[in-house]
Parts: sequence; C-alpha cells; structure tokens
Amino acid sequence: MKIYQAPLEGVTNHIYRRAYHTHFEKLDKYFTPFISTNQHIHLSSKEINEILPENNIGMVTIPQILSNKAEDFIETAKVIREYGYDEINLNLGCPSNTVVAKNKGSGFLYLKDDLNRFLDAIYAKTPMKISIKTRHGKYGHEEFLDLCHIFNQYPIHELIIHPRIQKDMYKNTPNLEVFEEALSVLKIPVCYNGDLFNLHDVKRFSARFPAIDTVMLGRGLIGNPGLPSLIKNGSAPSADVYRSFHDHLYAEYRKIMHGDKNVLFKMKELWYYLIPMFDDSKKVAKKIKKCESLKDYELIVSSLFSEYSFNPDSLGYRHVVNGD
Repeated sequence: MKIYQAPLEGVTNHIYRRAYHTHFEKLDKYFTPFISTNQHIHLSSKEINEILPENNIGMVTIPQILSNKAEDFIETAKVIREYGYDEINLNLGCPSNTVVAKNKGSGFLYLKDDLNRFLDAIYAKTPMKISIKTRHGKYGHEEFLDLCHIFNQYPIHELIIHPRIQKDMYKNTPNLEVFEEALSVLKIPVCYNGDLFNLHDVKRFSARFPAIDTVMLGRGLIGNPGLPSLIKNGSAPSADVYRSFHDHLYAEYRKIMHGDKNVLFKMKELWYYLIPMFDDSKKVAKKIKKCESLKDYELIVSSLFSEYSFNPDSLGYRHVVNGD
C-alpha cells in the first residue's frame, strides 16, 4: 500500500515533514499546505520555505494550490516548476468557510460549469502533472457523480477523494456508498482519504476496497506518526522513537520562534493529537494545555514518557474525534 501525508494547515509544515521523515516510516508522498494564488503571482516567504528543495531533501513533496482562476493557477504552477517540481495538486477539498466564501476549495465544486472551464484551461496550459484532492460536493453527496463525469474528461494524474461534503467539515461519517458508486464511473487513479485513524480502520477499508492501493493519512498520521509502520510492517516504533521525534521537532521550533508562548502554541497543537496514545493521560493533557513556560513543559513531557503507559496501536485520535 502506498501512503501519503495529507496537508494540515499549521501542523504539517516543512519542519514537521522533515522531523517525521527522519524518525518514522518513509512515506510515498508528502503534500504541502496549500498555496493560495493571487493576481500578482507572488509567493510569500512562508510558501517559498515550504517548497524549497533543501527543506524537502529525500522526500517526494507535492505542492498544493488553492485557486479558482485558471491564469493565476497556471502562472503559479510555472513559478513552482522553477523549483524543480513536476507535479502539483489542486485543492478542491478545503471546507473552511472563509475559503468556501470565495468559491475556492470545496466551494468551487458546486459551480460545475466554472470548474469545467477552469480544468479545461489548466490541463491545456500547465506543463506539469496535476492531481486533485476533492470532496463529494458542497451541499450533498449526490453532486459527486456529476463531478466524476467532469473529472473523467481530463488527464488527472490522481484523484484523492475525501468522501464528505463541505458542510460536514470533519464531522459525520465518510459516505463510502457514494464513494463505491463513484469508483465504477471514474477512469482515473484514485487515492482514498478520510477517517483512517488506526490499523483497524485501514484493514477494514482495505477489506471493502481491495482495488484501492493508495491512501492519504491526515489526522490519523499526526495522532500516531507510527501508523504507517503498523500498516506496512505490523509493528509500531518504540516509545524512544516517538520521544526522539518530539525532541527533534521541539528543538527546531525553538530555533526559529521567539518566546515561550509561540513555541508552546506549536507543541500544544501537536499534543492535542498525540496524547490519546498514552493511557490515563487526561491529567497530563490538562497540564500541557495550561503550561506557560518551556521549563515546565519539558518536565511534563519527561514525566509523560517515563511514567505513563504508551500504546501506539490504540484507537488513538479517534477518541478525540468521537469525544470519548
């Protein structure tokens, strides 16, 4: 099975990707947080840092573009190509209300005629492979079969499908019935993305869809960076590997961020996903959340790794999603 890392704004930046790639099972592709196009075709320093080759050594990294204007997409793709990339990904999946209000991300899916014209232009004029990450639609799952007929008209390198609609955000259950129906229509290589939080989820999905050999992991991967090893090798890395990954990430953020508050914000965001791997850790989670100094934070993390049972094959982040 091929495994991709999904982009998650604020978490899976180049620092996170490099730390992950150093300590855990190497992934087949890593996707950057989206680059939102603008009429000036200008990439911010933050966006440039995400695609700099020296920040992605040894990784197959795919830059992602968020756009609904064909010329802006084409020109931005040309800029990205100059950094040595031959594939880009179009984001038609972001459910954020601020994005959707601009008819971008999953908000673009409802404007089928506009989307069709957009795709016609970018596939005709972009000298790169273009994959697409999509949802089933904006308002209803019934939108997706019409979208599939549009997608089939173009040489889409790969279609990454998250079987939710925009208004679901990340709630409700992915609609695998519509996903299954779409597979009988699509003539494009498909990658699945959505609610694969642990080994049990992946096995259950593979049993139902044995022909799908590529999955994208998002919150499940962040909640358990050892999940790809469980999938491919049947065993998770030791707690020492997780600790080394944490320390690597922590040290890198301390290098580039000023003040305890900024570093703690990044680490607290990470622990929101990671903490369910430790048994009976709710008290520690509260301590991390309330922590205000790096010195105290380091003591709490050391206590967590030395005193609490570590279970990387647990249900993991699914507990957080379900509110358990």
